[in-house]
Amino acid sequence: MLKQIASGLVVSCQALPHEPLHSSFIMSKLALAAMKGGAVGIRANTKEDILAIKNEVSLPVIGIVKRDYEDSEVFITATKQEIDELLASGCEMIALDATNRPRPGGVTTAELVAYCRENNAAVQLMADIATVEEAVAAAELGFDCVSTTLHGYTSYTSSSKLYDNDFEFLKAVLREVRIPVIAEGNVRTPEMLKRCLELGAASAVVGGAITRPMEITERFIEAIR
Repeated sequence: MLKQIASGLVVSCQALPHEPLHSSFIMSKLALAAMKGGAVGIRANTKEDILAIKNEVSLPVIGIVKRDYEDSEVFITATKQEIDELLASGCEMIALDATNRPRPGGVTTAELVAYCRENNAAVQLMADIATVEEAVAAAELGFDCVSTTLHGYTSYTSSSKLYDNDFEFLKAVLREVRIPVIAEGNVRTPEMLKRCLELGAASAVVGGAITRPMEITERFIEAIR
């Protein structure tokens, strides 16, 4: 999949149960619109959404399952259960939280990587990380690529944004790891997407700026308040 999305735009088509567009059918149509607009890949949440998307488009899919657990802050593809669901979905790549936070039930990220490789070695693995150290650790664990997805979304990076200081965090990750780096997290404009690729990102994932009309509307309303 990495070859298919190289130097291109991956569009994240996700809507959680509390959001107005929550529907596998709607996500499949968003994916179709993204494909017709030139996207080279889709990032999607849940087996059901991925199956619907794959019935609609021919693009490769980065699959995740978001699920909350009481004993952990990790919620992106947190356990073997989510890995099993994603393997059954037919997605070409699985993304999982690769931060240093404890996982539900005490399972380790290394165990999940091994479990996925044992069950389907053809599926590529993306590490969603929040720090440079986590990116380096993910590369050592054998992930195929790392994504800046969680930078700014953990308790220890909550004051940071991916785009701060001309994407300084992205630059730091690119300096320290030799596997492909995917830019993701508040990439809100075409200019920001272009800059990520100019800096050396293998690809970039854009979600809210394209597929979350409620958030887009809120940004417009905030500008006129």
